[in-house]
Amino acid sequence: MASRNSAGTGYPVEISNGGTGSSTATTAFDSICPTTTQGDITYRGSSSNIRLAKGTANQTLAMNSTATAPEWIDAPYIANVLTVAGGGGGGGGDEGGGGGAGGYTETIGYQVPLSTSYTITIGAGGASQADDPGSSGTNTSFGTIQSVVGGGGGSNIGAGQQSGGSGGGTGRSATGASGTGGQGFKGGDGGGGGGTGGGGGASEEGSDAVADTAGGDGGDGTQTSISGTATYYAGGGGGTSNGTKGSGGLGGGGAGGQSSATAGTVNTGGGGGGARAGNTAVGGAGGSGIVIISYFGSQRGTGGTVTSSGGYAIHTFTSSGTFTS
Repeated sequence: MASRNSAGTGYPVEISNGGTGSSTATTAFDSICPTTTQGDITYRGSSSNIRLAKGTANQTLAMNSTATAPEWIDAPYIANVLTVAGGGGGGGGDEGGGGGAGGYTETIGYQVPLSTSYTITIGAGGASQADDPGSSGTNTSFGTIQSVVGGGGGSNIGAGQQSGGSGGGTGRSATGASGTGGQGFKGGDGGGGGGTGGGGGASEEGSDAVADTAGGDGGDGTQTSISGTATYYAGGGGGTSNGTKGSGGLGGGGAGGQSSATAGTVNTGGGGGGARAGNTAVGGAGGSGIVIISYFGSQRGTGGTVTSSGGYAIHTFTSSGTFTS
């Protein structure tokens, strides 16, 4: 027998009589559904259907710790992270080798937990030196997640070249210092007659010197568009000779010189150029490092200089600080 409403006239049947009090499917469902606000959802509790209020922006739905009900949680987001260490200084005095570039690493697709703080340490470039091998740069790090090694300093008279993110170049008949796997390459070898090799870069070895007629070029760095603009980082410093001086590698490497050499560009991790003009010749200092964090969408973290490009929020650290996700 068909149900009747309280007036005894048939449909619709009120909720109190086991109906919905509605005449269409949409209004019938709305009348018994526990949701109240746009974005709410309904889930089955232990004995009835229950409303879960809508979450906030950028939250995601997950199961609770007892696997009995859904809940909203703050979702991690995906970021790309560039870290470049400080470049090595070029050697000074007589026959200074080019400084190696700072170590270079770019991580694509790092999952960043929310409300987490990361200490950002920006490596300094190696100091310029007179009549001594160049000093190595210092490390750059993104919390405990990612760390790169400072670039190796260039040699003085075929000795003292140092390994690092990329290795320092050398003179005489010596071999350039080694780089760190996945971060950079070795420095260039000496030419056997006074010319010095270029420092290694992030994408290639420093060039070897040719006798005393041509200093080796610094190895080129690596190009990335993480900042929103295609930019090279971590180029090696150029070597020197009594003839042609070595060019700095793409990515801030300084050129080799005579009485003084060009410094690596700041915040590129470029190696300094080597010099050669007796005891007073000064090699170029290495360039400082950098950290860049980029993720798609509006700004969600804090710290550094914040810009946007192509739909990405970009945090650039040219000095040490804190990134909070």
